[in-house]
Amino acid sequence: MDETHADLLMQVEGMTCDGCAAAVTRAVNRIDPAAEIRVDRDSGRVAIRTGAQALVIAEALTKAGYTATAMTG
Repeated sequence: MDETHADLLMQVEGMTCDGCAAAVTRAVNRIDPAAEIRVDRDSGRVAIRTGAQALVIAEALTKAGYTATAMTG
């Protein structure tokens, strides 16, 4: 198993528009520019393949103005 990258699923509260989804993507990319990010604004879920830890991603999303909880990882 490749331990340098993990698949994370985050529940992100507060995404109401495409601009919010873009802001979430930017916040994750600041932590890991190589991250693969899929945002489902309707469900509030963000799937991320990243080398960063879930807590670091959640903190970045909180700083961006969202409430983020790791569902996996």
